[in-house]
Amino acid sequence: MIDYGDRARIGFLIPSGNRVVEAELRALLPSGVAPVFTRLPLRGSSEQELLAMLARLEEAARLIADAGPDLICFHCTAVSTFAPAMAADITARIAAATGLPAAATADAILAALEAFGARRLVLATPYLAAVHAREVAFLESHGRQVLGGAMLGLATNAEMAALPPDRLAQLARDALGASAPGAEALFLSCTAVRSAPLIAALEQSLGLPVITSNQAMAWYALRRCGIAGGAAGFGRLMGLP
Repeated sequence: MIDYGDRARIGFLIPSGNRVVEAELRALLPSGVAPVFTRLPLRGSSEQELLAMLARLEEAARLIADAGPDLICFHCTAVSTFAPAMAADITARIAAATGLPAAATADAILAALEAFGARRLVLATPYLAAVHAREVAFLESHGRQVLGGAMLGLATNAEMAALPPDRLAQLARDALGASAPGAEALFLSCTAVRSAPLIAALEQSLGLPVITSNQAMAWYALRRCGIAGGAAGFGRLMGLP
């Protein structure tokens, strides 16, 4: 059966080098909700490359608006969490360019943490140290305490996409470790890693809610569109209102 998105269409602006995000979002969204995608240039993780992704934001937003989405999402964790107010600026630019409601990955992450009442968390990322540190600073600027974390030091979407599931699961366990007592959630960050299939098993083994970038974005976008419930099997978050 072909799913044309008769309940909703959600537009996603994604990094050009990302090989994972489209497959995961299609799996995370329920029947009747169709994602549509436009890419913006991003292959690496340098500060210059991350900020350059926004140079043609309005042009890309107008293109995806032609498909008539109910919501346009800028979906890149490292860019939307680059600075405390970055997501608000991105969504304001999209809304001004298209007249459509907009969201960013950073919005979804904060909303997911709020849904769990999680003020203290651990952070696992595949990122370079500078990108990881900016994400910690972003979370803490929004009232969250990052108790511990782990990172892999990878620079490109291609490297991140190639990570095997067992390595990602170990990264999550390393992030929790013994140095983070009292953690209320684990955030496995990045839209470019194959994290969605790991969520349920990690929640069971770690005893904590597990949030990922793609899962949080799917959940948040659905709620913004007035749709409750996502695809089953991808963690506790998808069942929250």
